[in-house]
Amino acid sequence: MQVLQVQLEIRPDPTEVGRARRWARSRLAGSGIQADEPLAETLVLLVSELVTNAVVHTGCPAVLRLLLSGVRDGSGGTVRLEVADSCARPPVPRCAEGDDTNGRGLALVEGLADRWGWTSEGAGKRIWCELDRCESGPGSGAASAPASTPVTYEGIAYEAV
Repeated sequence: MQVLQVQLEIRPDPTEVGRARRWARSRLAGSGIQADEPLAETLVLLVSELVTNAVVHTGCPAVLRLLLSGVRDGSGGTVRLEVADSCARPPVPRCAEGDDTNGRGLALVEGLADRWGWTSEGAGKRIWCELDRCESGPGSGAASAPASTPVTYEGIAYEAV
């Protein structure tokens, strides 16, 4: 199975989040994942959440990495997203209240990714998530969670796509 790995260095600057989203879209398109596929939309949202966490909570440079396995050869495959930084503080999921404008990032990652986690790495850490690309027919390409299964966090339902 073919694995394509690409990475982008991220500065500790909030404008990097938009640059990371644009970069991810272009890399996904180059690997055969169309921009209108639910998988691409979900991955770009996950990139946004994990890069935002790195930029806002660490103040350190980070590295965004995409690993695409089996995507180009049509075998479905898995897309792994990683953000590594040099801050040793572990990610801490928060419980956002009603009108809070932040604090939902890791809940979104948990609800949208097929798998996610983090590992210590040297003086820092690596936060990762994976989405499986299902090939159930022409034009498919959604994450593997059934569309009818809502995920609920603090009274907010996110439907898996």
